[in-house]
Amino acid sequence: MGLLKRKIDKYLIEWKQNPDRKPLIVKGARQIGKTESIKHFAENNYKNIININFVLQKQFKDIFDDGFEVDTIIKNISLRNPDYKFEPGETLIFFDEIQDCINCATSLKAFRQDGRYDVICSGSLMGINYKEIESNSVGNKEDYEMHSMDFEEFLWAKGYSEEQIEDLYNHMKTLTPFSNTELSVMIENFKEYMVIGGMPEIVNSFVKNKNYSGTLKLQKQIIADYEEDITKYANGLEQTRILNVYRKIPVFLGNENKKFKISKVESGARNREYIGTIDWLNNAGIINVCYCLEQPELPLKGNYNPDNYRVYFRDTGLLIGSLDEEAQEDLRNNKNFNTYKGAIYENIIADMLVKSGYDLYFYKNEKATIEMDFFVRDRESLIPVEVKAVNGSTVSLNNLIDGEKYKDIKYGIKFCSQNIGYNGKFYTFPYFLAFLLKRYLKEKL
Repeated sequence: MGLLKRKIDKYLIEWKQNPDRKPLIVKGARQIGKTESIKHFAENNYKNIININFVLQKQFKDIFDDGFEVDTIIKNISLRNPDYKFEPGETLIFFDEIQDCINCATSLKAFRQDGRYDVICSGSLMGINYKEIESNSVGNKEDYEMHSMDFEEFLWAKGYSEEQIEDLYNHMKTLTPFSNTELSVMIENFKEYMVIGGMPEIVNSFVKNKNYSGTLKLQKQIIADYEEDITKYANGLEQTRILNVYRKIPVFLGNENKKFKISKVESGARNREYIGTIDWLNNAGIINVCYCLEQPELPLKGNYNPDNYRVYFRDTGLLIGSLDEEAQEDLRNNKNFNTYKGAIYENIIADMLVKSGYDLYFYKNEKATIEMDFFVRDRESLIPVEVKAVNGSTVSLNNLIDGEKYKDIKYGIKFCSQNIGYNGKFYTFPYFLAFLLKRYLKEKL
C-alpha cells in the first residue's frame, strides 16, 4: 500500500519538536490509518523503534506486571525481545492496540517523568476502555483524535497540490464563482469521495486502479470487521443493542425526517435503555450524533435536547457500503439517489463538519414549519447551514434569517451543487467547499 499524506503527519512532527512533549495517544476508529502514519513518522525520525502490538503480540501484555518503573518495563520488554535497543533521545516506543492492555496507560506517567524515551500509543477505542485509560493516565498524556481521510486528504491522494487547494479557498474567500471546468471537475471528485469514503485502503485502491473495482468489497469487509469488533468489545446485553442500532442507521437516514426512533430498532424499546449504545458507537468513532437545539440561539453547548438526535455514519463510504446494491450502483453511475439522496448529502456534510472540529446540532420546531440541518457559529452570530440535495427553495433558511425572534442569526450558508454566490442573506457554496468552512468563518471579517 503506497503511503498517503495525512494531516497527522504535520502534527507528529510538531509534537516531536516540542521539548515538553508528553506521551501521545492517537485515538480513532478502526482502519483509518493510525498505525501506518505513526510507523512512517517513526522511521523518518528515530534511530530505534520499539513497536509492540497488544493484539498481535499478547506475550507483551505482562511487561507491566512488576510495576511501572521505566527501567523495570524496559527490562521486561528486553527479556521478551533482546534485539530491541533503548537509547535515550533516539528511541520511540510505540504501543499499538492499547485497548487490549489497560495497564499500558498507567505507565505513561512514569515515562513522562523519566523523559528518556518518546512514547506514542494508539488504539481503536471501542467501548468502555477509554474511560479506564483516561483515569489511569490523566494529565500525563496528549490526545490526538484521528478520522478517516477528509476531502482535502482525498484530493492530496489524487495528486492535487496545496496551491490548488488554496485556490479553492481563494474562490470562497473572494466569492468568485468557479469556471464551468473547475466546478464540474470538483463536483466529480466530490462524488467519488462520497461513494468511496475516506478509508485509506479503499482510497488507495481507487486511486491506484482509477476505478471502483473492488472498493465495494473492501467497504463490506470493514463493515463486517466493525460488527466483529462490537461483538468483541461490547458486553452482554449491550452487544445486541449496539449491533441493532448499527445495522439500522441506513434505515433511519432513508426516512423523511431522519429522526432516530428507538421503537424502530426494537419494538417496545425505550430511549433511555438505548442511550448508552449511542454513546458507545460515538466513542468508538463509528457514528456522528447530531442533537436538536431547544431554540435556534447561542450558546450551542447548553441549549440542546439530549433525547432528540439524528445519527449519521462517520464515513459516508461505509454508509454507501451498507445500502442495498441497487442504491450503490445508482450512486456510482450518478443516476439517482432515490430515498437516500438527501440523507447521503447530509451525512457527508455532517462528517466534513466533524472532521473540521465542529459539534453537530440541528433544529426542528414543534409545527415542523422550520427545520434546519446544521448550525455553526462565528464570533458573534449563530449560522444556520442548509444542505440541499436538489436546488429548490430555502424557506426555513429565509425564515430563520428574517425572523424577528432569532436575534443571534445574521446570515446563513447553503451547500448544494450550485456555484458560489451571495444574495445578501445567505452564502451559497458547492458541497466540496464544506471542509474549508471553519477557516472561512474564522478569517471572514
